[in-house]
Formats: sequence, structure tokens, C-alpha cells
Amino acid sequence: MPNRIQATFDKLRARGQKALIPYIMAGDPSLTETESLVLALEEAGADLIELGVPFSDPIADGPVIQKAAERALRSGTSLKSILSTVKTLRTKSQIPLILMTYYNTIMAMGENEFCEQAVKAGVDGVIVPDLPPEEADLLCEAADKAGGPVVIFLLAPTSTKSRQAEVIKRTKGFIYYVSLTGITGASLSNMDEVRQNVSKIQKTAKKPVAVGFGISTPDQVKQVAEFADGVIVGSAIVRQIGDHQLDSALIERISQFTQGLKTATLNGK
Repeated sequence: MPNRIQATFDKLRARGQKALIPYIMAGDPSLTETESLVLALEEAGADLIELGVPFSDPIADGPVIQKAAERALRSGTSLKSILSTVKTLRTKSQIPLILMTYYNTIMAMGENEFCEQAVKAGVDGVIVPDLPPEEADLLCEAADKAGGPVVIFLLAPTSTKSRQAEVIKRTKGFIYYVSLTGITGASLSNMDEVRQNVSKIQKTAKKPVAVGFGISTPDQVKQVAEFADGVIVGSAIVRQIGDHQLDSALIERISQFTQGLKTATLNGK
């Protein structure tokens, strides 16, 4: 039986549609608001949702997401409290939820314990940006033993052919293609190169490829949705959460922005 991630991509493919995958930092500005945001994102058209796990030394994140992690840590957010929030969300939603976390956080809990607790909570996938696939045996074995979460690996423009082959073999759910060499929040400039690279990966992998990093506007979403199976938008949403965290209309603002992004994926068919 396919998990929620695979089932979602299968459903979208049957409709000729592409996945919109928003990223938010769990616990920013609080886990209560994270829960509300997840439900609002789903209602606004999100197909899968990435939840960032705050970490004190993020290597792949730009200033916007670093500040979000700082706010989340100040509000007392931990991996255990995020898993508890996911468990609560599962009484209200079946949207695929993917944790994006650095490996130290998993190691602190233990790979087996993390996977067991993630499955119990209802986490579908995990992305670990600082874990190369060649060093992922412990986590992948723990995930297989626990029946999840699926481990999603990243490819970048600089990935070697051997790294591409390793990621294609190991990744489950979808391949996360990092559209540029840099940190989250950087600007995406060479769309033609991204298109060519994603097309090559799709032909070889026979798995969905979702593109992230540098995508912040409906127009960029539309362009990426013309060739990728999914479009990931993070910093643009997280920036708005940071700018309007004290605004009573925060949820409505994020919802409207997400609706525009989802509409752009449909226009990109």
C-alpha cells in the first residue's frame, strides 16, 4: 500500500497536475499556530507540507529560515513537541507531512526511536539536508524497520553522476532537486538549466522530482510546474510569517498567498 506521499503524487499525475509543497518552520511563532497554518495551507491548495525542525546551526538555510528557527527555539519547540503536534494534526488532516531536519536532532533521539515515534505520530517523510545518501544506512534501516518515514534525498546542480545514481536508488517518495548552489532564500536565475537537469533526472529515476530553493513568486511556480512534478516554496512563506506573526490576519494572509501559488501550478500544466 503506497504511503500518503506516493498516493498524492499518483493522484495528481492521474489528474495531470503538479504538487505544491509549502515549507514552514514548526513552532514559528508557536506550535499552536503551526497547527492552524498546516490546516490553512491544506485548505488553500497545498498537496504536501514540509515542517522544518528548528536547529541552532543550520547549514542550508538562509537568514529568513534561520530567524524562523530562532523564533521556534525561543518558543520552546523541540522534535518531541513537533511529533506531538503532528499526532494532533492527524485527527484533523491526512495531508502528507514531511519533516526537514538536521541529522544531529535525529541522532540525539536515536534513529530507531525517531522512526518509531515519527510513524506513531503520522509523519510520512523526512529530509535531512546534511546527510549524504552514502552515510544514511542507519537511518534508512531504521525507517524500513519501523515502516517509515520514507527518507527523501537531495540532488543539486553540482551532484556527480555517482551521487545522482545513489540518490535515485535510495530516495523514496520523491527526489528533492535543489535548483541552485546556495542557501534557501537565494534567487533563482537560470530556469533553462533547472529544466534540463530535472528532465534528465526524471528520465533516469522514474520517480517524482520536486524542485525547491529560490522559488518565491507565482510566476516562478508556474515556470517550474511546467516540467517538475512538484514545486517547493519555503522562504517566501516563512518571511511572511515572520513579518506578520503578530497580525491577527496572519493565517488569512498565508492562505491567500498559498492559493495564488496553487493556481500557478494549475496554469503551468
